[in-house]
Amino acid sequence: MSEATAPATPAAPAATGSKKKVILLALTGILAIGAGVGGTWYYMKHLQTDDKTEATDKKKNIPTAFIKLESFTVNLQPEQADSKQPHYLQVELSLKVNESDIIKMIDEKKPEVRNQILLLLTSKKPSEINTLDGKQKLSQEIIQAIKSRVDAEDLKDDVLDVLFTSFIIQ
Repeated sequence: MSEATAPATPAAPAATGSKKKVILLALTGILAIGAGVGGTWYYMKHLQTDDKTEATDKKKNIPTAFIKLESFTVNLQPEQADSKQPHYLQVELSLKVNESDIIKMIDEKKPEVRNQILLLLTSKKPSEINTLDGKQKLSQEIIQAIKSRVDAEDLKDDVLDVLFTSFIIQ
C-alpha cells in the first residue's frame, strides 16, 4: 500500500505546476496584447504629432513681407460724454504678412481695409489705447478687422501682425 500512495502524492504537485504554467501563459499573452495595443497607440499618436509639426514648419518657412499703410489721423471718443476737449490719434502702421496672395488681396481691397481700421480707431477712447496692453489689444483688433475683409479662408492666417511705426495721441 505504501507503494500506491507514493505515486499519488507526486501527481498533485505536477497538477498545480501545470495550472501555474497556464496562468503564466495567459498573463504573458495579455501582456503581449497590451504591449501591441500600447505600441500601436504610441506610434499613431507620434505620427499625428509629426504631421502637425511638419505643417507648422512649412508655415514658419514661408517668407514674410511688410505692407505699409498710409498714416491715419482720427478723432478719438471723449473720455466723458460731456467732455468738449477733442483728442486725436495719429498712427502709422505696417502689416506683417506671409508672402502669398494676401499681399495682392490687401492691395486690391485697400480702401475697405483702411475703412475698417478707421472705424475701429475712431471707436476708441484715449485711455483704452494709451497703455502697452491697450496698444497690443488694438493691434489684435486691427488684425481681426483686416481678416474680416479677406474673402479667402486660407489667406486669413497669412496676416501675421500689425506693427505701429508711429503712435501719437493728443
